[in-house]
Amino acid sequence: MNRLSTGVLAAIVAACFGLGTASAQTVTTQGNIGNNASQSSATAQVAQAGMMAPADFGTAPSGEVPILFNDRHVYSKPDRLKQNRVLAALVRGNTVLIPLRSMFEQMGATVAYDPGTKTATVTKPGSSVAVTVGKPEVVINGETRPLDVPPEIYKGAVVVPIRVLSEGMGAYVQWVPEKKTVVIRYVAAAPPTPVPTAPPTAAPTMKPTLAPTATPTPTPAPVVKVNRDQYFVAADYLLSPKSYSEFVPGNTGYGFHGKAGLTKQLFGLAVLAEVDARQFTGAHRGSPAFDRNSNVAYFGGPPVCGPFGAATAIRDSGCVTTIGGNSQTFVPSFDVKDTDIDGRIGVGLPFPRIFVGASYITRYGNYGYPRQQGFGAGLEKIPDFEGGFAPFGSFYYYPQVGAGSTLRYSMYKYEAGLALGLKKQTGIPLFIEGSYLGDRGFGKLNYPGPGFSHNGFAVGVGLHF
Repeated sequence: MNRLSTGVLAAIVAACFGLGTASAQTVTTQGNIGNNASQSSATAQVAQAGMMAPADFGTAPSGEVPILFNDRHVYSKPDRLKQNRVLAALVRGNTVLIPLRSMFEQMGATVAYDPGTKTATVTKPGSSVAVTVGKPEVVINGETRPLDVPPEIYKGAVVVPIRVLSEGMGAYVQWVPEKKTVVIRYVAAAPPTPVPTAPPTAAPTMKPTLAPTATPTPTPAPVVKVNRDQYFVAADYLLSPKSYSEFVPGNTGYGFHGKAGLTKQLFGLAVLAEVDARQFTGAHRGSPAFDRNSNVAYFGGPPVCGPFGAATAIRDSGCVTTIGGNSQTFVPSFDVKDTDIDGRIGVGLPFPRIFVGASYITRYGNYGYPRQQGFGAGLEKIPDFEGGFAPFGSFYYYPQVGAGSTLRYSMYKYEAGLALGLKKQTGIPLFIEGSYLGDRGFGKLNYPGPGFSHNGFAVGVGLHF
């Protein structure tokens, strides 16, 4: 009897101990965006034989960041959502790109891709979305909206900015930069309540009017301003610019300014290619008595232009110092034209479009001097044409601009101004601009005078694409 009682007691203790162990080993893990961000919101149950290992969500592939979709990572191993798909996100500058097919199909949408046009079409009752690879826009329910970064193909899958997901499907999308994680929450709209049918024997009744199902207001994803690739061209008129040289002692005249260029985004940076051309016109004038272009007689004989700095019996303002700076010659009155054209290549930031650039310049005039050429470097700010006033400017320095051993200068050229984009008001990619620009040269070899300078205000219009 005692042996039987002892066995029963031992069995009761063992049962209680087993239940207590199972209860103590039941734990709950809560997914969050932090150190435990690789685990979803789930409850880990402990089996009678022991505790199960926690879910292995793995790690995002190199160059990609995790996506937390409805509290679970979409690159979990094994992937229970979609096989052989890109299921993590990419970061391009300040824009987050997500896999289009993987995310939309998880929300019950149908995705079709046309390789000929590179267009992906997403359809679901009540909404449609279409994007084209390389084209910075999305068509949502027939309405075209711009994108900061165009869709692209990554590892064979189309990836799109997260705005497409939030605006096209009404999903809540958030980029958590400090955790390097994309959080996406989506709750499908409840299906409409079926209309009750009357029994066969019942009298016909009027169909009740159903209240429309409220569509949840989508939470817009955070949008970071990222400038797209662009092309621009502009033409300006110079308002009475001043010219200083051995021909023109500070006279006002007129001139023109033109520029054309493009910016492209490559590997997170922006590349600039541009051409800038300027022409300044100033008047060279001698006194009428000694001007061979006038009808006034030469009183006292023809003009005399002696060595530079030497006293002469008859001195005239038409006398010009020659190349080398050792003598002078008389030059009749004419309009002096100074022209320079420079090509620029720069690298900088997509926003706010500030570039460090290299330049090659060519200078020439209509007064017989040889062409002068040389390399330089500088800084340049390109305006933001999206709308409103935007500053722009440039400064380039050229240490050697000359014609071999015949004539050399060092010089710099500059510009500072404001542009006003008018695309929102006119529907045309038009802008107007105003600036102050000029240049200055310093003699280095065989220069005929102290140097040259041109400056003045410019106003004009341009187009950007």
